[in-house]
Amino acid sequence: MTIESNRNHLFRRLVARARSDRAGTAGAASANVSPETMFHSLFAHNPIAIGILDRDGRWQRANEAVRTLLGYGEEELRELTIAELLQEGERAERLPDDGAPLGLESRRLELTLRHRIGYRVDVDATLVPYRRGDKWAGYFAILQDMTKRKRTEQHIRHMAYYDDLTGLPNRRLFKEKLSDALQAARTAGTGVAVLFLDIDRFKLVNDGFGYEYGDMLLMHIAERFTHCIGEHDFLAHTEGDEFTFFYANMAADDIAAAAETIIGSLEEPFSIGEHQLHVTSSIGIAYSSPNEPEDADGLMKNADIALSKAKEKGRNNFQLFSSALKSMSIRRLKLESELRRALQEGQFRLYFQPQIDVRSGAIVGAEALVRWLHPERGLISPAAFIPIAEENGFIVDIGEWVLREACALGKSWQLAGFPAIPVSVNLSVRQFLQLKLRDNIARILESTGLDPAYLELEITESMTMDVDYAAGRLQELKQLGLTISVDDFGTGYSSLSYLKKFPIDKLKIDRSFVRDIMTDPGDAAIVAAIIAMAHHLRLDVVAEGVETEDQLRYLHRNGCHLVQGYWYSPPLPADELAKLLAAGTQKSPLLP
Repeated sequence: MTIESNRNHLFRRLVARARSDRAGTAGAASANVSPETMFHSLFAHNPIAIGILDRDGRWQRANEAVRTLLGYGEEELRELTIAELLQEGERAERLPDDGAPLGLESRRLELTLRHRIGYRVDVDATLVPYRRGDKWAGYFAILQDMTKRKRTEQHIRHMAYYDDLTGLPNRRLFKEKLSDALQAARTAGTGVAVLFLDIDRFKLVNDGFGYEYGDMLLMHIAERFTHCIGEHDFLAHTEGDEFTFFYANMAADDIAAAAETIIGSLEEPFSIGEHQLHVTSSIGIAYSSPNEPEDADGLMKNADIALSKAKEKGRNNFQLFSSALKSMSIRRLKLESELRRALQEGQFRLYFQPQIDVRSGAIVGAEALVRWLHPERGLISPAAFIPIAEENGFIVDIGEWVLREACALGKSWQLAGFPAIPVSVNLSVRQFLQLKLRDNIARILESTGLDPAYLELEITESMTMDVDYAAGRLQELKQLGLTISVDDFGTGYSSLSYLKKFPIDKLKIDRSFVRDIMTDPGDAAIVAAIIAMAHHLRLDVVAEGVETEDQLRYLHRNGCHLVQGYWYSPPLPADELAKLLAAGTQKSPLLP
C-alpha cells in the first residue's frame, strides 16, 4: 500500500470515528473507551505529523510530530496560519480557500515550510476538508517530511548536470540549454555561436606535476572563463581539459572578438603553489545563423571539427567551422586509421639533415627526421601526421622506432669506415614522460652497439615546465653518456634559470629567428643574445634553417659555427647521407 493510500485510509478512519454514533460503536462501548478518546489518542501519538486547521488555515491543534517537524510549541502554532509558515517565494494561493469542496476529497500539495529556527522543511501535504453540520469548518493536514528526499533528488540532479570539480554545468546540461537557446534564436531571428575549447598540452601538467595540480589549474581556469560570458551566454566544463561556451544573440561579426577575449583571459600566468604556469588554448567555433539554423548536435559536432583544425594549426588560436573543414575532418579520420596500419606494416623511413661546421665544412652531426612512405600517396610530411600521432599516442611507438633505426644506422656508418658523427633524435613529450625511458634507451644502445657518445637527444622547452622532474629525468639520461640539446630554443615559456640546472650540452636556435635575421633587427638581436649566452654557459650552439649565405656569414661573425639548413643540404635518405660522409665534407670551409 502506498504512503498516499495509507494517509487516505487513516483519515477515513478518523472521520468515520468522529462522525459515528457512540451508541452504535459496540467495540468502544464494551471497552468503555469513547470514540473521542480513541481519536485523540490516535491523533496525539501518531508518528505522522497531523494538524487541524480552521477556515483561515490557522492551527487549531497539532500533534507532537508536527511540533517536532516545525520546531514550534502548540501555543505558538495557534498564533500562526500555515500560509505564514510558507518559505519565502512559496505561493500561498496554492492552499485551499473558501471555495474548497466539501466532503472527504483530499488535496495533495508539495509545500516548503519554514522551521522555527529558519531552515526550510519540504513537506508532502495532504489536506482533507471537514465540516460542522453542513458548513465547511477547516481541514485536517497530514505532513510527510520530504526534506531528505528533496536534498537527495537535488544532489542527484546536480551530479547529473554539473561537474564536481569546477561546479560548472556538464555536457548534458550544456546540450539542453543550447537546444533551448537555438529554439529561442529561431523565433527571434538571431544567431548562436558555440565554442569548443581545449587547454593546450594540458596532459603535460598532469604528467609532470600530478593530477591534483592539474585539477587546481582547471578550477582557476574555470573561474577566469566565467568572466568571459554575459547574462544570456553559457559556459560548461564537459570533460578533462575541455570547456564549451555558447553565445546567444550573437552576430557573426562578433565571433572573433569573443574568441580573442577567451584566449586573452589566459595570458596572465597562473600561480599554483610554488609554480607560475603559462597556458594557452585552442578554440573551435560553429555558428548557427538566422538564415542557416543548426540543431544542437550538429552545432557541437561542427565546433569539435573546428577545434581539431585549431590544434593542427599550431594551437593557441581559433578556427571557424566551414564545409571544407568537415571534408578535412573525414580525411583526418582516414589518415588516423592509415597511420595505425603504417606502424604495423613498417611504412616509415628515416631522413637525415647534416649539421655542418662552417669553419671546416665538415659534417659534424645529423638530425634524424621521420617520413611516412605511404603506399598510395608517396612521401608524407611529418607536419601532416605527427600532430595526429601525438594526440592518439602513436608517437611513442613511432619515437621508439626512430630511436632504434637512427642508432642502428649510426653504427652501420661507423662500421663502413665513415667519419663517426653523432645522430640527433627528437624526443616527444610523451616519450620524455615515460618512467622507463632511460632503460628503453639503454636497451636500444646495447642492441645496436652504438656508443652513447654518438647519440644526441633533442628536447623542447615545453618538456621542462616541472623543473625538478625534468632535471631528474635528464640526469638519468646523462648517466648513459649521451648528449642533450634543447631544440627550438627561445620559443617556449620556460625560465632561463633552467639552463644552469639541467645537464644540457647544446642549444639549437629556432629557424623562426634565423629566417629574418637579415631583415628584422629584433630577430638579429635575439640570435646574437642566444649565441653569447650559450658561450658564457659553455654550451655549443647550432642554428637551424640556414638558407642563404648572408645568414651564414651573420651567424659565423657572431660566433655560431654549427649550422643546418637548405644552404648546405635538405634532409636526405640514409644512403645519400652515407655518400656525403664518404666524401668527408659538404662544401669548402667558409672563411671569415
